[in-house]
Amino acid sequence: MKNILSLAAAFTLLTAPLYHANAAVSVSGSTSVSNVVEVLAETYQKSSGRHVDVQGTGSSSGIVAAKNGTSMIGMSSRELKAGEAAADIQQLVIARDGIAVIVNNNNPVENLTRKQIKSIYRNEITNWKQVGGEDKAIVVVTRDASSGTREAFEKILGLKRQVNGIPVTSISAGAQVANGNGMVKTLVANNDYAVSYISLGSVDNNLLKALKVDGITASDENILSGQYSITRPFILLFKNETDPRAADFIRYILSDKGQSIVAEQGYIRVK
Repeated sequence: MKNILSLAAAFTLLTAPLYHANAAVSVSGSTSVSNVVEVLAETYQKSSGRHVDVQGTGSSSGIVAAKNGTSMIGMSSRELKAGEAAADIQQLVIARDGIAVIVNNNNPVENLTRKQIKSIYRNEITNWKQVGGEDKAIVVVTRDASSGTREAFEKILGLKRQVNGIPVTSISAGAQVANGNGMVKTLVANNDYAVSYISLGSVDNNLLKALKVDGITASDENILSGQYSITRPFILLFKNETDPRAADFIRYILSDKGQSIVAEQGYIRVK
């Protein structure tokens, strides 16, 4: 991925002098990434006494916030688009995640092919009976346009089309739109016939079921092996001249303790 730091390239950041001021570190962006960063922030605060303010505003907003300096750190759950990268902004992958296709636990369907998922979101398959389920209409739930999860989902499954040279979504206009992972989970948990997609680490197994895709279970092992292909990186963005407070928090995220928390939260560590 262009401009994303390797761990070796991040050496200067990781070995920068510690900063002991108590002013808050501001972090904003992807609601998927914020799930794990909020936990990291809590444990960091307990050990360091330094406050971290994490806001889930969407990947696009996080990229803008990092570029214009309204947040010390931006979060994105997708690769940056052409025109979004900037010479003074660094990108660092802190974890990897699978995008799970989810249904209500009461739904008998256990597996969908990539082709079926694409057809459901394009409103070509509209009834669960067409994919081995009950004779009930499929309630399609998607994320808002600023969501990095949606951007990655559309890119991986080919749910974009060109109109006059401009990429536009192929997701049906009739799909319900949810702003954030929490709303996605609520909508699917309360509707036996809904389908959506969400960060694998955010799946609540008491209410939701992650479907197999082409017969492959969405698991860390299958993501690492490449068998489960609906995956994306979790990226932090920050200025080249990184604020020492932000650098200290990033150093913690990439430490063994921080990466252990990443794994405990259901994501794949990068070191």
